[in-house]
Amino acid sequence: MEVYLDNSATTMCYPEVGELVYHIMCRDYGNPSAMYRKGVEAERYIKEAKETISKLLKVNAKEIIFTSGGTESDNQALIGCARANKRNGNHLITSCVEHPAILNTMRYLEEEEGFRVTYLPVDECGRIRLDALKEALCPETILVSIMYVNNEIGTVQPIAEAAQIVKRYKQSILFHTDAVQGFGKYKIYPKRLGVDLLSASGHKIHGPKGAGFLYVDSHVKIRPIIFGGGQQKDMRSGTENVPGIAGLALASKMIYQDLELKTAHMRELKTYFIDRISEIGNVKVHGLTDEGSAPHIISAGFAGVRSEVLLHTLEDRGICVSAGSACASNHPAVSGVLQATGTPREYLESTLRFSLSEFTTKEEIDYTLETLYNCIPMLRKYTRR
Repeated sequence: MEVYLDNSATTMCYPEVGELVYHIMCRDYGNPSAMYRKGVEAERYIKEAKETISKLLKVNAKEIIFTSGGTESDNQALIGCARANKRNGNHLITSCVEHPAILNTMRYLEEEEGFRVTYLPVDECGRIRLDALKEALCPETILVSIMYVNNEIGTVQPIAEAAQIVKRYKQSILFHTDAVQGFGKYKIYPKRLGVDLLSASGHKIHGPKGAGFLYVDSHVKIRPIIFGGGQQKDMRSGTENVPGIAGLALASKMIYQDLELKTAHMRELKTYFIDRISEIGNVKVHGLTDEGSAPHIISAGFAGVRSEVLLHTLEDRGICVSAGSACASNHPAVSGVLQATGTPREYLESTLRFSLSEFTTKEEIDYTLETLYNCIPMLRKYTRR
């Protein structure tokens, strides 16, 4: 039996998305900057994609910039806004449990461009400490970036409360959220939340790889980080990835159809899985397990078994999972997220992430549980002490 439980790393494309991408690549393949009919047709796909996504977010279509994915969107938001607003201050704030696309960009801004960065601590469940955010704000602060859902342990951050704290301190401070793991799982309305910029990626929502978007509120002062032919009103030069953009839009539309039913299905399987793995013994589920956690992410540590060993044991039996964040590297290290939440040492190097999708079945979960029941006692038996 083949079981895919690494949907936070990437998802299978909806068949309809694959068909659309193929059609555009092989039929409507014009350059959207061209003035003849094929170019106009290609440009129409981009315009319709902006309309589709903007309606889902309840924002203006002009506020959507298409990118190559979440990492580029994060880089554009942080570097573009930091440079554009440097005259107003040089202080940036983020959390210590962000995705590497945020953390490494912040470190670049800190080390190479002279910005000062505050990394907020989190509690044992991975939630940012709002009191620390209040204390960190200062007259020099120009940007705050907090992720919507943690990609490793699934904790949902208090974005509305955090944005409210920031805006009460100073309205001009920009608030960005990396919503790569939240878009398609929650109905997110940036303007209601007080969010100025939002990143999302297509391949996390059954869309194509290499396509994402950045929402940028119309009032935001931001500079481009990619230069060239001036596409997307000079904000992101380069010939647009029309098949990817159209596929991203269709996937966005499809994933939000019957969203409540899809998330309820995933949460039911998640609760069932967590309840059953507790029977193994010496298992720790990281983060929250209630509504404060995303419906699709389960992070579990199995004391006495190295994560890489268990990952490949499951792989041999047709089960795909990940050890931490597959977006960072295929050479896993000790998770900074688990360290930040005070995870006991015996679980730091024995944790796997199981991530579900709307296509995950109870039969697949049962097969995974049965495999864990059989494998873990054996692996613990042979673990060096």
